[in-house]
Amino acid sequence: MASSQQALGAWVLIILYAALILFFVIRGALRTKSISEYALGTINFSPWFVGLSLAAAMTSAATFIINPGLIAAYGLSGFLSFGIFFPVAALISLIFLTKSFRKYGANVKALSLASWIGNRYNSKGYALFIALMSLLLLTFIVLILVAISKVLGQALNIAETKVLLFTVLFVFGYMMFGGANAMVYTNTVQAVIMVLVAVILLVSGYPYLKDGIPAFFERLAAINPDLVKPTNPTSPLFRDFFEIAFAQIVVGIAVVCQPHIITKSLLLKRESDVNKYLISATLIQGLFFLVVFAGFYARLTFPDMTVNGQPLGIDGVVSAYVVKVFSQGWVAIAVGLVIVLGLISAGLSTIEGLIQSLSTTITSDIVKPIFGKLIQNEDNYIIVNRIVIVLIAIAAYFASYQQIVSPNLSVAIFAQNGVYSFFSIAFVPIVFGIFLKEVKLSSALTGSLTAFGVYFFTYYLSPWLIVSKGISLGFFDHYFSGKVQNPAIAASFAIVISVVVSFIHYKISKSKTIK
Repeated sequence: MASSQQALGAWVLIILYAALILFFVIRGALRTKSISEYALGTINFSPWFVGLSLAAAMTSAATFIINPGLIAAYGLSGFLSFGIFFPVAALISLIFLTKSFRKYGANVKALSLASWIGNRYNSKGYALFIALMSLLLLTFIVLILVAISKVLGQALNIAETKVLLFTVLFVFGYMMFGGANAMVYTNTVQAVIMVLVAVILLVSGYPYLKDGIPAFFERLAAINPDLVKPTNPTSPLFRDFFEIAFAQIVVGIAVVCQPHIITKSLLLKRESDVNKYLISATLIQGLFFLVVFAGFYARLTFPDMTVNGQPLGIDGVVSAYVVKVFSQGWVAIAVGLVIVLGLISAGLSTIEGLIQSLSTTITSDIVKPIFGKLIQNEDNYIIVNRIVIVLIAIAAYFASYQQIVSPNLSVAIFAQNGVYSFFSIAFVPIVFGIFLKEVKLSSALTGSLTAFGVYFFTYYLSPWLIVSKGISLGFFDHYFSGKVQNPAIAASFAIVISVVVSFIHYKISKSKTIK
């Protein structure tokens, strides 16, 4: 629990922060008159600002709050997974995919990822399918809401469920109006705060590191030898290098295929801005990914993963660490409050992008094709978009409440399940659409449907067959016989198999065309 001084300071800082966000939102709302302006903005943004915005949007509360908790619980194996293999793959993928996607997206004036795919394959039905699959991203919004609620609950000494309600009302309320015109600026402010906080968190463990890295890992090993091993057989996520390296590399490559990430480049007005955008995004994003190392500090601070005799859940480790370490003296309290602000920024920066992209997708690619005849005036779509945001808010609140009350290990599992399944489905149409010529709709759709089938068979049907029916599935038995399943396993299988199947289909269809 935070002290009265910490709680008072947190209230003051959060009120000022909220006022700053509302300033940018009101400023952006005055320039937002249509759904196109809400999605892409009307301002000629600096590529450096857009890059910072991407780094902030790509760095969710998972990176700053949830994943460090997993490293605290499972050690080096988790750091290799979330701090090395996943980030390297994601950043390389971002560089390769962005340029081609942005070029095509700008040419066809795509407002969303679904419309990009629909335009690329000249299929409104395909766009509708991808738009419906985009609803899976609601799970990521839930993760962020839970993480923010835990941080604010610790900082303000308020029940997490009450903080959740306030957070939903505030965030979804201002996102109804600002859109891209406001989001780039709010994301930039958030990114600057997050840079400061990332540095503070990384150096906050100096007392543990001052005797050298070997001594640091010896202290971790004294708590539990598994914490310093490259694999952790006792964990549900980092048992071997297939989970730690292969699955995370595949997921890292595909993670860029999310609407709030890959469509960010469409905010650039000139092709010459892309390199500047990528430089700022990758450098800052690389720093953010390293923050998970703070999970080691948290474990050394709470060796038995308890606070005052109460079990410390994985999702609450970072919040407890900040409150514990930065609680003595006004300087420490002030630094702690800045960290709280940074953790909140990590969540808001991503949730803003998710709300903007998801609401735009639903409005442009679901509501418009199905109910477009009933909406005569194009300007009315901005009103429809606001109604959509309200509906998303209601669904997100109830799902988040359930995850706070009774999570399955961590809300990260819930979120990964939705997000990983989505970008598994979207990966083939995006990558094939960017890098291959004359790709038919049938080849891309084959990839999406294959990924859909493989993912949900692997994640849902495999555990049922193995555990409930006692049927051995060989390789899968090791990963899907426990209480917690790793979504990265299902996603990596879905992505690899869908790429192989679609590429074979592409080659066969191309050879028939030549004949």
